[in-house]
Amino acid sequence: MLLRSNFIASKNFLIALGMVSLALAGSAAPVFSQAATAIMANDEVATNAASTVITDGFRSAKFGMDAEAVRAAILTDFGIEDSDILAGENAVERTQILTVAVPNLILDGGTAQVSYVFGYESEKLIQVGATWSAKTDPAMTTKMLYDNGDVLRTYFMAEAYAPDSVRANVALPNGILMFRGADADDRATLLLLQGTFSTGEDGSNILTPASLDLLYSSDPNEPDIFSLPEGAF
Repeated sequence: MLLRSNFIASKNFLIALGMVSLALAGSAAPVFSQAATAIMANDEVATNAASTVITDGFRSAKFGMDAEAVRAAILTDFGIEDSDILAGENAVERTQILTVAVPNLILDGGTAQVSYVFGYESEKLIQVGATWSAKTDPAMTTKMLYDNGDVLRTYFMAEAYAPDSVRANVALPNGILMFRGADADDRATLLLLQGTFSTGEDGSNILTPASLDLLYSSDPNEPDIFSLPEGAF
């Protein structure tokens, strides 16, 4: 099935890059809290001695694969029918996308939408994203988003990412960069809890999350997406 659509995870690609830029630039990180759990947005930095993690895709789908190979990987990884895979494009980035709904990508974490993005020029896999929200699962709750985020952040913090690349719990204008890390080849992993902040009775910033977004990028600094040349207008 072919859909001309800007899928959820793909739309978050440029948002994610902007968030990373803010985080690495040392943006302000105010304290925020959730009703059940108070979290300090204190820009935690991991201290692993060296990077041994390899971010080369997601499960059987590897960066550099073409769409046919990725389709085969999706079928292997999730045991679904080929008709369950939706094909589309991002009209802004001029990238092609395959998406699939995956229940329990995290145990008891609800249904996620997993998106595979293919480069504008290369037509090879450049990014994989997973999104959890009320749009991907009407039964999704705020607690599920926080719990999924905590599970993933704990997992990534235990991995050996390049020490200078790792940031966690960085408050941003529209959410929290829960984790950012890169491997030795600068391929990035990002975990973003996005939503809106309000001020609590004690003056703290309270985040009401709308989505949790996990992204793996083969080249976050120079992604293979369409852009107008400098001076074009």
